Amino acid sequence: MKPLLDLRHLQLIQAIIETGRITDAAEKLGVTPSALSHRLREAERRLDVPLFTRMHKRLRKTPAAEYMAVVAERILTDLSRAEEDVRRMNAGVQHVVRLSVEAYSNYRWLPAFIKFLKSRTEGIDLQIMAGARSDPLTSVQNRHIDIAVVSGDIAQAGLSSLPLFEDPLLYIMSPTHRLADRHFVEGSDIVGEPFITYTKVPEPDREFARLFRPTDSYPKWAATVELPEAIVELVASDLGTSVLSNWALQTALAEGRIIGAQVTEEGITVPWCAVLRTEDMAEDDPTHMVAALLAEWCAQPDAGFHTT
Repeated sequence: MKPLLDLRHLQLIQAIIETGRITDAAEKLGVTPSALSHRLREAERRLDVPLFTRMHKRLRKTPAAEYMAVVAERILTDLSRAEEDVRRMNAGVQHVVRLSVEAYSNYRWLPAFIKFLKSRTEGIDLQIMAGARSDPLTSVQNRHIDIAVVSGDIAQAGLSSLPLFEDPLLYIMSPTHRLADRHFVEGSDIVGEPFITYTKVPEPDREFARLFRPTDSYPKWAATVELPEAIVELVASDLGTSVLSNWALQTALAEGRIIGAQVTEEGITVPWCAVLRTEDMAEDDPTHMVAALLAEWCAQPDAGFHTT
């Protein structure tokens, strides 16, 4: 239901209660007495109840006005506080660019990139939208996010991409696994191994097409878990093995909770790119500027998205 009164009506009620006179309330609000009288009659007409009565040239509040004054105080105070918070939080910010990473929620790279971004631009704030990671391309198209960091080759109408880096896939297992000392694994090595997959939909540049299918060697599907972080925990507990992207595994690998082996002797690498709407590809567009700087940063040897 749409409110009957506007903020200016709430301000009127407060001012009249404080001053007791139309002329004084009008001066306080910076309007003419006739305009304020009209506003009062409008408020009473909308509510269909009197707010003030006249007594000896002064206005006396009715129970309705007294109640509305309490509500007005709360609403106007909260609004003023929110406005002040917004001004403080967004001081110097002219553009907010929303970004999400496909599948993974490992953002250990984020602080270094934000420092790089701030050193090269002004007035651009980066907002991470983790909720869009399950279908980031649709989120870009629907304008829920501006940049999607995704793997594979992207060819969709209305979308453009900037290459970021190539990253190897790793076959991951617990430190006590029988293959833990291998530098690389082939399809024949993992036949019958309990395997936890992110998705059972075959992708042309992933393990289904480049490891399992060529040798007709398949593991034993143990589970489908759509959260890579959960897969890592299951693998670390020796409840199965998996294949995931190298860059997102660095923390668990460094801690020694899992072991990673190259997938095939030649290795399987996957391209990652920044996808944005084609209409945002102008060089001076804030979204393109962030995507281009992300690509530039990823090219640095110490960038946090990859280790190769």
